[in-house]
Amino acid sequence: MVSSKPVALVVGASRGIGRQVAVDLAANGYAIVVAAKSITDPSKLTDKAPNPKSNDSTITTVAREITSAGGDATPIQVDVRSEESVNALIAKTIAKYGRLDVLVYNSGAIWWASVANTPLKRFQLMQRVNPEGLYAVIQAALPHLRPHGRIVVVSPPIYSRFFRGKTAYAMGKIGMSVLTKGLAMDFKREGLNDMAITSIWPAVAIESAATEQFTKKNPDEEKDLRKPTIFSDAILGILRSPAAKVNGELVLDEDFLRDHMGVTDFSKYNVIPGASPRRIMPARLPDLTVAEQDDEGQRVDSATKSKL
Repeated sequence: MVSSKPVALVVGASRGIGRQVAVDLAANGYAIVVAAKSITDPSKLTDKAPNPKSNDSTITTVAREITSAGGDATPIQVDVRSEESVNALIAKTIAKYGRLDVLVYNSGAIWWASVANTPLKRFQLMQRVNPEGLYAVIQAALPHLRPHGRIVVVSPPIYSRFFRGKTAYAMGKIGMSVLTKGLAMDFKREGLNDMAITSIWPAVAIESAATEQFTKKNPDEEKDLRKPTIFSDAILGILRSPAAKVNGELVLDEDFLRDHMGVTDFSKYNVIPGASPRRIMPARLPDLTVAEQDDEGQRVDSATKSKL
């Protein structure tokens, strides 16, 4: 049976930002597939919802949170490093709901250090979870998203300062943004005008399991954090926007909400009421286009071994 609701697959939805996105999309009429590695034995669930920033928050608890509020959610475990696991995730999604309308990719591995202090295994893990995992999920999902689907990727704008002090991490995250730019061009070239892929990144640090590591040591740093609802609000805005307006865009949550959704007061997103969180992203970002943007020269398609 095909779901009467639009279906959103949120990968990396067990806690933090991903959990918030899943919960808020469900509250706005989406049936949600809650996907990540972490699960909870249903027999060990308690009535109390776990801390959404803790390891006790899993796809099982998030799905129950959504269904308890009257929403529709299905938890499906996935390891994005495994092609078989990714293919099974998409197959189970279609078997359950008969459709797929939105893909949000929030999975991520983090290690911020210099090249000299980033072990090869750490580098490889980040590449497998970040750009490779994204690529695998998109490839498996694309046949079901065509011709009207939306994809939202948690990856940053492309600018030089982002590389500083975390080169190995930046290589993967920037690669995800390159995928956004390139796939958007594919959509346009193929005439898929109702499809869009958009990357989104926080302008101000967002409360999460990652930031909690720092605020536990220095609680005063909470004044520079925003609630993850700013991210889910921006994603909802992206999904409600015309495809042509957001396809291939690398947006910041605050800037998108201000420039495209008319938001002027961001105080409700502050973790500490009355605080003025420090912006971590540049006020202006470089334009990646060139004067010869539309001159492709003689393209070669390796899949068909032909010149186009």
